[in-house]
Amino acid sequence: MNNNLYKYILGIADNSLILGQRLGELCGHGPSLETDIACTNISLDLFGQVRSYYQYAAKITGNGKSEDDIAMLRKEREYVNVLLVEQPNTDFAYTIGRQFLFDVYHLLFLNELQKSNDLMLSAIAVKSIKEVSYHQRFSSDWVKRLGDGTAESHQKMQDAIDGLWTYTDELFHQTDADKIIVSEGIGVDVTNLKETYYSKVSELLQEATLKTPESKWFQKGGKEGIHTEHLGYLLSDLQYMQRTYPNMEW
Repeated sequence: MNNNLYKYILGIADNSLILGQRLGELCGHGPSLETDIACTNISLDLFGQVRSYYQYAAKITGNGKSEDDIAMLRKEREYVNVLLVEQPNTDFAYTIGRQFLFDVYHLLFLNELQKSNDLMLSAIAVKSIKEVSYHQRFSSDWVKRLGDGTAESHQKMQDAIDGLWTYTDELFHQTDADKIIVSEGIGVDVTNLKETYYSKVSELLQEATLKTPESKWFQKGGKEGIHTEHLGYLLSDLQYMQRTYPNMEW
């Protein structure tokens, strides 16, 4: 088993799993039917990508684990998603802000991952780019609509960006496994994406009449399995069926 590759795949897939679960919580609770369906479809896109990653990860382990085992039966400290994606759906502005801040990164990341010399990861990236391009258009349009809308929507969107900003820098941190996989030509050196990311985000925020936060204080820990209190509650919902009825088959 290539343990570093396994860890690297989890680092990619866990982000989409947790964000997909967050969006899934909104099913039936969106501000309009169209938006509700759009958020649910984005959630399904992310879960589809996750399944491909976890199937590959399960194959690498060679220990009989399935994609479901990897997705559903790990403990909280074994998930390595960034803190940004586990933040709760405080209100619609927070949901959109979280989505936008991740989407910009996600698309930049996939554009580089498609160049990987690992054919499976490259294929997943190529397949996912079209979906994530739509995700970014959707979240960007809503940031602009809320930011340049009413006084109330503007303030809510600004508050969301200000509150979530502290989690953005972690997107560009590398674990030891990341560094090894990058050196092998498989992974993406995310440190090279940082400047472009903040430039694109700031440009869109300006278009939305929003201020780019100036805070240089950032939180991290998710990539090392150290999470906010929110992840435990999310996992209790996500894992309920698998843990209550173990070994069930659909």
